[in-house]
Amino acid sequence: MSIRVMLPAAFARHTDGTKQVDSQAETLPALVEDLGTKFPQLGAHIKDEDGQLRKFINVYVNDEDIRFLGGDGYQFQDRDEVMFIPSIAGGLR
Repeated sequence: MSIRVMLPAAFARHTDGTKQVDSQAETLPALVEDLGTKFPQLGAHIKDEDGQLRKFINVYVNDEDIRFLGGDGYQFQDRDEVMFIPSIAGGLR
């Protein structure tokens, strides 16, 4: 089983420019760990002190928010496309 992970340009500085990577991870926690192993700088950016995915990062599987698919318990399927999207904050004061 293999999934494709799409990383936004905002993460490229943590991955030496890599924007797409394949993984054998079966769940989101396993994927976060795999990305941290492949790209230690990215791991430090996306994981909190407990090794969990930071709250400001949204994850989509085949364009569906992973929270609506079962969150951490969702089992990736072969050829799923997973996107990591950092939340954007800001606005007028």
